[in-house]
Amino acid sequence: MTKQKITRRHFLNTLTVGAATTALAFKAPYVFAKKPITLRVMGTHVTLQEELRLKAMQELGINLEFTPKGSAAVLQKAAADPSSFDLYEQWSDSINILWQAGAIQPLEIDRLKYWNEINSLTKTGKLTPDANIGAGDAPNKILFVQSDGSLGTTPTSKISFMPYVHNVDSFGYNTNFITQGVPYQTESWGWLLDDKNKGRVALVNAPTIGIFDAALAAQAQGLMTFKNIGNMTIAEIDTLFKILISKKQSGHFAGFWTSVPQSVDYMVDKRVHLQSMFSPGVSACRSKGLPIVYASPKEGYRAWHGVMCLSANTTGHVKDAAYDYMNWWLSGWPGAFIARQGYYISNPERSKELMSKPEWDYWYQGKEATSDLLGTDGKVSVKQGQLRDGGSYEKRFSNIAVWNTVMDNYDYSLDKWYELLNA
Repeated sequence: MTKQKITRRHFLNTLTVGAATTALAFKAPYVFAKKPITLRVMGTHVTLQEELRLKAMQELGINLEFTPKGSAAVLQKAAADPSSFDLYEQWSDSINILWQAGAIQPLEIDRLKYWNEINSLTKTGKLTPDANIGAGDAPNKILFVQSDGSLGTTPTSKISFMPYVHNVDSFGYNTNFITQGVPYQTESWGWLLDDKNKGRVALVNAPTIGIFDAALAAQAQGLMTFKNIGNMTIAEIDTLFKILISKKQSGHFAGFWTSVPQSVDYMVDKRVHLQSMFSPGVSACRSKGLPIVYASPKEGYRAWHGVMCLSANTTGHVKDAAYDYMNWWLSGWPGAFIARQGYYISNPERSKELMSKPEWDYWYQGKEATSDLLGTDGKVSVKQGQLRDGGSYEKRFSNIAVWNTVMDNYDYSLDKWYELLNA
């Protein structure tokens, strides 16, 4: 796939570079222990969790330094300064920016232990043959490194990222204030721009994500249409942001959140009644007793795929440790852990044996929970008798409207996004 070159000018301002150091430990005079390798992982709060860090260090015998930031901030930092990280964890919409910036290097498939177990979603863009692939950058479109150095769908021996966690996103709403809708029938992205929700709506402050939530809402409300919602024209972007800025100036939006914890705070504080949400945020709200429904919009979901990428600067033993860590992520335990916050893993069968039957049936099969289920925080996030919003893994990934994408007119849309924030 050929993409218009993406400039880096938005990623080069006000950045600082951090350097990680480790102390040399010794057991006795003149008998020194081998210096442990430190792997610096940059990403978001979604996957850079302390329990995962400790488990990986224990099993791999390396030091892990996690640097979690908001989605926009982590992408900005990584694209501008590949020396600031060894391994990058985020979403597939970051790939084109990182690749064009020269911030990441290709991965060798033969060093990925579980590659043959990875399902077809990443490799073909579809989990099942009859699934809707969705507009925008399905992961297979930006996975394989082509002979000319571009990214495309033709399989090769090198890839731009290791596939791991993924999900479909929508919006969450509090049924104390909004009547619960019918999944895939009455729940609609249009609710985000419905006047009856004025002053109680928030969007995610991530330009490559929030723009699609807003676009799907505008189209669902009949305010405009898109020829290709995954690659908007300048004129379409102008029309969309004219609508959004007018809404913002009228007081429609209560905020724009930048991290999952902040989105949870918005709901807990009753600042919003509905908003763009990620699955961990919904789980966290439920564990706090809030009746949050994760919508299954009739227009389809916004889908994303997690990516693990090697910094262009990563070499030697640190590079070896990075491959070990990537392989660890697909070894079973991490996939079972991350399922408890509603995320899927690219080779789920390996994690199945580490999940209880009620967990597997609820999270992957969309069946009724036969017992209370704990989230990653150890608190009950699913009560006995509940059904997973949207149903099974296959059902949810058969209803994709658009993938998180960096469009050809990304730079222009980014300028308009900041115009919206400052309006």
